[in-house]
Amino acid sequence: MTTPAIARSTEVTRKTASGYPWIAVALVLMAAGLYALLQVKAAGPMALLFAVPLLLVGLLVLAGLYMLQPNEAGILLLFGAYKGTDRTEGLRWANPFYKKQKISLRAHNLSSERLKVNDKRGNPIEIAAAIVWRVRDTAQASFDVEDYDEYVRIQAEAAVRHLASNYAYDEGEDTHTGEITLRAGQDKVAASLVRELTERFDQAGIVVEDAKLTHLAYAAEIAQVMLRRQQAEAIIAARSKIVHGAVSMVEMALTGLSERGIVNLDDERRAAMVSNLLVVLCADNDAQPVINTGTLYP
Repeated sequence: MTTPAIARSTEVTRKTASGYPWIAVALVLMAAGLYALLQVKAAGPMALLFAVPLLLVGLLVLAGLYMLQPNEAGILLLFGAYKGTDRTEGLRWANPFYKKQKISLRAHNLSSERLKVNDKRGNPIEIAAAIVWRVRDTAQASFDVEDYDEYVRIQAEAAVRHLASNYAYDEGEDTHTGEITLRAGQDKVAASLVRELTERFDQAGIVVEDAKLTHLAYAAEIAQVMLRRQQAEAIIAARSKIVHGAVSMVEMALTGLSERGIVNLDDERRAAMVSNLLVVLCADNDAQPVINTGTLYP
């Protein structure tokens, strides 16, 4: 048996009146009520029949006043029923029986804590993100989730954890060519994070303005091992380029000597020259010359 889906709330724009004319109305009513109250001695108890209602209506009119700042909205409720959202800034007036619940429409910054998770290859890493978000639909944010601030915080942590598990921290022997990694593809990773956050926040009427990784590192227990691995990979890559260049230079040298007829080398002399040139070109230290006064042959 499937559980029926709960219908989502939808924001309804509610037009309200400017509060300044209603202040004047309230002051006039209360002034009239006070004047009637002062006439009780002269006019008798009948004056109370006018004074009390005028004062009560004046107070009721004042109760309908509320103020909204820029990028702030007012949710209007009548005995628990949603009647609309007012986004007009300034002094406003609405039905005095409406409950006015204010909600901020400004951009919020969420800096997540450093989370320890496993990347795609199972390596423990530390990751954190900064997320900029704002309320898009005030009705969804107020009625579809219990606390949208807490909802954003928990869903952001879940999204960052899921993101880290979908990508490898850095390129390695088991990664495919062109595969996106957390370290090398930060722009694409950030775009993926924004998409996932947008999907998660949609239920609460929250829109994601921006999201970026603020911290990315191997966990402390494997940081030194991974550093040595990166150093080894860098050394191997550098050696590979050195050897490739040395072989090309030796080939050029032998070809030039042969074409110009400077010296005729048999296979044994050619092998000795290749060995000597590779040692000179690939050695870490400067080669020391050795003068050979003898011959290769007995």
